[in-house]
Amino acid sequence: MLDIRLFRNEPDTVKSKIELRGDDPKVVDEILELDEQRRKLISATEEMKARRNKVSEEIALKKRNKENADDVIAEMRTLGDDIKEKDSQLNEIDNKMTGILCRIPNLISDDVPQGESDEDNVEVKKWGTPREFSFEPKAHWDIVEELKMADFDRAAKVSGARFVYLTNEGAQLERALMNYMITKHTTQHGYTEMMVPQLVNADTMYGTGQLPKFEEDLFKVEKEGLYTIPTAEVPLTNFYRNEIIQPGVLPEKFTGQSACFRSEAGSAGRDTRGLIRLHQFDKVEMVRFEQPEDSWNALEEMTTNAEAILEELGLPYRRVILCTGDIGFSASKTYDLEVWLPSYNDYKEISSCSNCTDFQARRANIRFKRDKAAKPELAHTLNGSGLAVGRTFAAIVENYQNEDGTVTIPEALVPFMGGKTQISKPVK
Repeated sequence: MLDIRLFRNEPDTVKSKIELRGDDPKVVDEILELDEQRRKLISATEEMKARRNKVSEEIALKKRNKENADDVIAEMRTLGDDIKEKDSQLNEIDNKMTGILCRIPNLISDDVPQGESDEDNVEVKKWGTPREFSFEPKAHWDIVEELKMADFDRAAKVSGARFVYLTNEGAQLERALMNYMITKHTTQHGYTEMMVPQLVNADTMYGTGQLPKFEEDLFKVEKEGLYTIPTAEVPLTNFYRNEIIQPGVLPEKFTGQSACFRSEAGSAGRDTRGLIRLHQFDKVEMVRFEQPEDSWNALEEMTTNAEAILEELGLPYRRVILCTGDIGFSASKTYDLEVWLPSYNDYKEISSCSNCTDFQARRANIRFKRDKAAKPELAHTLNGSGLAVGRTFAAIVENYQNEDGTVTIPEALVPFMGGKTQISKPVK
């Protein structure tokens, strides 16, 4: 959520930033109009309360002097009714303002390129060279079924489209990837490992910006009023919701693996085969809490943490800056890492790393103190995929496939695969 003072002091800047995202800037005028009404109501209410205090003193004085106080008692009743009415009006305006403010996205960083869609994202780095095959490479969805690593048909029978059973060495590879990523982040990158709740309440979803605007993308357990998480970013960021982080704690760096659940509303017809776009998938997440002046350097570091995984696995990738028309709701700046997939003959997103500045912290009331005597300030929150496990799985299977139908295990993963160096079709 944005600071109301930005609307008051820099309305044109807020309008231009909102317009860059392709949204209607008239919401700024709506907020300013409501803010003016609110401030007038507060002023009028304070005057009434001051008068009520004075009338209370007059009533007491008249009673002490044994004088008739009916007129001031009547005024007191009228003031009470008027104050109650003003408070009701104020509450209504507050609700309207909050309803609008919570749907306004974060302000985009000045160095984010302008554009309308993912076609306008700007490549800033490329690592590795896509492999040239001496044979016709297969898509990962064909490879995993031939090697008995996955079963999409039975998953469709049990759950519907966009689900998968990972079987045999497919399940082992998924588990190995998660263990490898978590181990890398905790032992080399300085993150604290967390196991997170995968059902969360509405306040938690509000804190990170999924609610109320993106409810259609979520799965909800209606009876309990809980939501399945779309990413571990949600519970990890809300770890400090409504808390003041004590001096000396920041920077705080969390990493955690979880299942992620997304309805994929609006994605009909896109990536319908394989592991790229499922309703349920595994992901290793990185979340950081930073002092404001440190958050931009933290974004660069967190992105290199994700890149280190791809490089150690030997997977060609590129880094792009998301343009103004493609960046997420809560982010001020986002880098996407895209891995090379031979089946697409293109790069596909495998990680998003974002600085959300104080946007989520204001919604979730996450503050910190620089020292014991200092006034609490809003922290900056960052999040990044480290990495999307299913997409990493797909990239390994496609990039490390062999002409005889086997798949070579990247060297970095061999210890996590029990020493296994190759995946072959099971005998049975």
